[in-house]
Amino acid sequence: MLKVGLTGGIASGKSVVCAMFRDLGAHIIDADVLAREAIEPGRPAYVETVRTFGKRILGPDGHIDRKALADIIFADTGKRRLLEHIVHPRVFEEEAKIAASLELSDPGAVVVFDAALLIESGAHERMDRVVVVWCRPETQLDRLIDKSGLTEKEALQRIEAQLPIDEKRAFADYVVDNDGSMEDTRRQVEAVFRELKQYV
Repeated sequence: MLKVGLTGGIASGKSVVCAMFRDLGAHIIDADVLAREAIEPGRPAYVETVRTFGKRILGPDGHIDRKALADIIFADTGKRRLLEHIVHPRVFEEEAKIAASLELSDPGAVVVFDAALLIESGAHERMDRVVVVWCRPETQLDRLIDKSGLTEKEALQRIEAQLPIDEKRAFADYVVDNDGSMEDTRRQVEAVFRELKQYV
């Protein structure tokens, strides 16, 4: 089994590239999904998150209002670090369990761990290979505003909460340039996947 970390800046097109890897036969472990599940009611991280940030982050149904929480953590680096300290260990624990299960069921698998904060969290050190999805910073900002409806200030807050996209490239075994056409991106992903399969 080959563990591949997939990352990139917010709105760089990481989800598109991830879907392409899935279509080619890779197993996907989505860190964002695991993070959402980690703070569901009844989970230990839920209790810790509510204790840390207060009941103002709860919606009427008792679930954590992700927008309310995002408004807090993206305006305050210290609070963002607190949330990461709560959630990341749970995500990594679950990722390890899923990877171990996949290794038993499909020893020749390419397993892609899709994580926006792969490098910032240190998770890249546990991967066999790292793929970074890249686009120009101005493209990144335009895409984020277009798809999210955030103001430019809010979009910049979210971008600046991550390692700059050009710095992420330094950690990459492979860079997928997603600043061009979808066809060009697909060709790059197919070439990377062919090479990854050789290492399994």
